[in-house]
Amino acid sequence: MSAASIAPVVRGSELEFARALGEARPGVSISRRAALRLIRSTDDELPALLAAGRASKELFKPKVITYSRKVFIPLTNLCRDYCGYCIFRRDPGDPGAHTMTPEEILSLARAGEKLGCTEALFSLGDKPEWLFPEMRQTLRGLGYKSTLHYLEAMCELVLRETSLLPHPNPGLLSAEWISRLAAVSPSMGLMLETTNSNLLAQGAAHDNAPDKLPAKRLRTIEEAGKQKVPFTTGLLIGIGESLADRVDTILAIGKLQETYGHIQEVIVQNFRVKANIPMADRPEPSCGEMLRCVAVARLLLPQVNIQAPPNLSAPYYDDLIDAGINDWGGVSPLTPDFINPEKPWPHLEQLRLRTEAKGLELRQRLPVYPEFLPGVAARPGLLSEKLRAAAAADGFARRAA
Repeated sequence: MSAASIAPVVRGSELEFARALGEARPGVSISRRAALRLIRSTDDELPALLAAGRASKELFKPKVITYSRKVFIPLTNLCRDYCGYCIFRRDPGDPGAHTMTPEEILSLARAGEKLGCTEALFSLGDKPEWLFPEMRQTLRGLGYKSTLHYLEAMCELVLRETSLLPHPNPGLLSAEWISRLAAVSPSMGLMLETTNSNLLAQGAAHDNAPDKLPAKRLRTIEEAGKQKVPFTTGLLIGIGESLADRVDTILAIGKLQETYGHIQEVIVQNFRVKANIPMADRPEPSCGEMLRCVAVARLLLPQVNIQAPPNLSAPYYDDLIDAGINDWGGVSPLTPDFINPEKPWPHLEQLRLRTEAKGLELRQRLPVYPEFLPGVAARPGLLSEKLRAAAAADGFARRAA
């Protein structure tokens, strides 16, 4: 093909990019078509995309980036799902398989309290007692009928005995369980990960992981919306999905937000390779892929908090600010990231310095974002009392970053 015949194609592509970027008007979500073009931007086009993402973020929440100082509580790592990228889950009898006791949980929460933490992040396998009789026996020994009953009790224990606020990530939930957990936690979360159900096929990332069916996860997120529960969700990129899948996952979350207004945070999380996982030979998303996905998420969801974990993009995590994130997520001064233990959290002082170098102030928030706090605090009972004690007048954490 001659240079003359290539030129119109190149100019056409540039025009498409310019039109797509032109949709990024202040506070207005871009179309799916524009998002697809932008997430496929070239390296030469990337700076313009990032500038649009950062400008949109500054319009939404100017001059600040937030984080939640947390204690990571792995309630149980037994899980009935087998995801191709996970090293958190265990079968009974595996090295490291463990269900925490109430004493262990309370000790960990109190240690975090001394370090200024305000969030107790409960992570756990999805309904392991449905698969493992050993888990049923453990629960009986603890005095509970199910993992969710135990989680509910431990959230209440931490809420009652410490100043920490629970944020559970329990997997799929019924309407009843969303209501029960909302009584002992101001917010909760479930990663959508992807809308591509083909990833449940044999050999794919969600092979033998029935709880990762997108329709089931969307149902849980929607039910939380019906009950007005502040909710964290997001997408996991690099697990076999296409660029269009990434856009469609963000759009699916955006549709729920438009209907119910309860999505307090969208996480853009990148797959990281680990030894001894089925996906050990899969490529990780590049830095450029992460930046493109974050920027497109910001432009599709201009009024939603966008987060990306700094430890999964180290040492260049501050580049994520340029794409439009306004939150670092939970960062712990005490506990590792049990989902990605090989990727330590940045030291909070280093996080502050990196953030300030980008011209932003680092603020510590609670597990529930300031704009969602009034609705939760209006509920009567212990939870609202603890929230009022933890929150400053502006809705951020009383403890400084």
